[in-house]
Amino acid sequence: MMMFEAQSFYIPKDNPLKPYGEDAHFINKAAQVIGVADGVGGWAKKGIDAGEYARELMSHAENAVYDRRPGTTYPSTILQEAAHRTEARGSSTACIVSLTGDLLKAANVGDSGFVVIRKGKTCFRSPVQQHAFNHPYQLGNSAACDPPEKADDVEVRVEVGDVVVVATDGLFDNLHPKEIEDIVDACMDWSRLPEDLARTAYLKAGGFGHRPRGPFAVEARAELLDLAKKTCKGKYRDDFKYAEHKSKYGRNITTGGKKDDITVVVAHIVPSHFNNLINLC
Repeated sequence: MMMFEAQSFYIPKDNPLKPYGEDAHFINKAAQVIGVADGVGGWAKKGIDAGEYARELMSHAENAVYDRRPGTTYPSTILQEAAHRTEARGSSTACIVSLTGDLLKAANVGDSGFVVIRKGKTCFRSPVQQHAFNHPYQLGNSAACDPPEKADDVEVRVEVGDVVVVATDGLFDNLHPKEIEDIVDACMDWSRLPEDLARTAYLKAGGFGHRPRGPFAVEARAELLDLAKKTCKGKYRDDFKYAEHKSKYGRNITTGGKKDDITVVVAHIVPSHFNNLINLC
């Protein structure tokens, strides 16, 4: 039998008006369930703190697994129950992960998610759900939001020694898969791994144009190149720059990183009797 030992680290964006940021998460070791949520920042334009939705959503999800044993709850059920109970305004992406034996189950809405790293290499990454570039599926009480029943249900077999990184897009938008793998591989103290990943992503996100393109910037550039091909068709001396100018996203997103809240939960798969793991390596 297997279980996970999990630790987390959270870095909110530097915003005095939202000291808690817009992410939320929980870990329930007894039930072997992890959850992360990322409030959609676009609500700020309407004076709504989407972090309140994310925090309430995760609170209800955590309550749903209170006093439960592994295998007695399903991520999709947890997510649906939590979403239907959440009354706050705003919206959020979300990912719920559970472990029963060697089977990792997940329900994922939007661009939060998880990766499984085995022997230093990524062997699985949860698929991203988005309606269009930078428009992820999201839970909420608005008619424009997606119902929790649209979550991707995922099952992955894991092995002792696997590392499962569950995170919001603040991690995945700023660190390429190889960068995540290298940080995990270099780890000397597993309890510090979530902080190492989050802080590296935070440093990569800062300062547009001062570092090679992160994953989000790579996707943004591809999106703008496609826009240039469709709308400009050689009419302008520099179609790509014209597309950047006309795009609602602007040129900054095609270079450097993306500043965002960053939540990282790292779960190390261990034998179920091995409760006092200290070193990951």
